[in-house]
Amino acid sequence: MTNDVNLLAVQFRTGFLFDSAGRMQATNDPVHSAAPYFTLFGCASGNLAGVRADVSDDVAAQLMALAATEPPYVDPKGAPRHFDRYRELLAYAGYISKARLGITYILPSNIAYEHDVRLVDSASDEGQHLRNRLASAGMPGALKQMGFVDVAEFWEPWCVALHDGEIAAVAFAARLSELGAGLGLATVPTLRGRGYAAAATCGWTRMATLSSRALFYGTDQANTSSQRVIARLGLRFLGSSLVLS
Repeated sequence: MTNDVNLLAVQFRTGFLFDSAGRMQATNDPVHSAAPYFTLFGCASGNLAGVRADVSDDVAAQLMALAATEPPYVDPKGAPRHFDRYRELLAYAGYISKARLGITYILPSNIAYEHDVRLVDSASDEGQHLRNRLASAGMPGALKQMGFVDVAEFWEPWCVALHDGEIAAVAFAARLSELGAGLGLATVPTLRGRGYAAAATCGWTRMATLSSRALFYGTDQANTSSQRVIARLGLRFLGSSLVLS
């Protein structure tokens, strides 16, 4: 579908920051993490590939030429056809890479999901009170164990699902551009499988600041928890991704 090619382009441009030559300079998260050496995003109508700015021109040209021959990458359980060759090209040039195989789904802004979970988002007065409380009292132990060391890691806009007044799940903007946003999602381990992540995701997609953006839910192929959320919400599959970092 032509529209999927456009969505893929938005996802790709939302995911990274680029230099004037179109090479990836950094990951487009709030802390501008290092960009991967190489990435390939695919949908049924085609692929998009990128190379990090500091990879040599010769290796970059070989990677992009190989990616141009790649069939549309839409296998939700496998690697792209030239997976081994991409890694070999980087390894021969001294770039040691770690592979991540991912899948992406489209998040509509009008998800129909019945729940009775209490939601609080960053745009509300209640959300700002919650943020201030976390800033002064510190993050709960369960959130710290998931990597939320302090409130600065609640990347806005965010929406939390509460269980007995405490945060059970948080949906946040892991990637954000003028045209798109990528969902970040975390659930307290002891509360997984009970619909809190799906409820938080539903609330996040309905936030006014995201209404004009294309929304994406990307996760690893092996992440069964995320795939349960995807199934609960009935999301549409867009395509697959390879990240070599």
